[in-house]
Amino acid sequence: MKRKTFLKHLVVSTPLMFTAMKLNALHKLAGSMENTYRMPVLFLGHGSPMNAIEENEFVQGFRNISLEIEKPKAILVVSAHWETNGTKVTAMDQPETIHDFGGFPRELYEVEYPAPGMPALAREVKEIARSTEVHLDDKWGLDHGAWSVIRHMYPGADVPVIQLSLDWNKSPREHYELARELENLREKGILIVGSGNMVHNLRRVDWQKLNENYGHDWAIEANEKMKQFIREGNHQALINYSKQGKAFEWSIPTPEHYLPLLYALSLQNKKEEIFLFNDEPVGGALTMTSVKIG
Repeated sequence: MKRKTFLKHLVVSTPLMFTAMKLNALHKLAGSMENTYRMPVLFLGHGSPMNAIEENEFVQGFRNISLEIEKPKAILVVSAHWETNGTKVTAMDQPETIHDFGGFPRELYEVEYPAPGMPALAREVKEIARSTEVHLDDKWGLDHGAWSVIRHMYPGADVPVIQLSLDWNKSPREHYELARELENLREKGILIVGSGNMVHNLRRVDWQKLNENYGHDWAIEANEKMKQFIREGNHQALINYSKQGKAFEWSIPTPEHYLPLLYALSLQNKKEEIFLFNDEPVGGALTMTSVKIG
């Protein structure tokens, strides 16, 4: 409190001195996390919340991919399940585990993932985002788009996790451009994860085939085309997904599960390799296809 009082006096007495000190403080904040190693970027098809407690090929895929990369200093997740008016980032020391679903077994609601937050990283995200104002949030926590997959990658809950929200006012291109501003975090040991599903249409799920690797023709068509664009580095086609025909229209009836893919792809360096895993359809109208960049 004494420091705040001192700064207020400086504002009144010497505005120019205060401005110089403020700029210096911002530079210190931007450099508070030293450059270390360059982390890859992930897009994870998270699918059903039940993947949090089941043993299946997708869970094993999450575990395997974590063994291929260095343990991150922290994780930033863009989840399909946090949509907001404006862009927010979680900034609490200990985010709660949010059970944002209904109708599942009691066992699932009892799962807690007590990973710490990282307020310093949240402040850095706020500082480096230039295209939009990022608001620090102390209410959300970790939704199942984050914890249901990360708990398999880092079961010890010993890696700090923060979430960046999806502003429902932004266009796909604006989301893509915002993500590019986060690129420097990769050099600081931060793992950036987009969590959603490339094909996600719950209204057209065949519930009789939910436990099968089955996809409707349109879902397979869209998923194959998306993978082609990803391999070719044709991000413009993926940004303009609404112009790609009926299969895309049925596969992406609402954008929230698709947009985290654009956050991941935006951070791709042209020389970086793409690795696809968990590439299977589920219940006809979902795909678990996941992407590792770098």
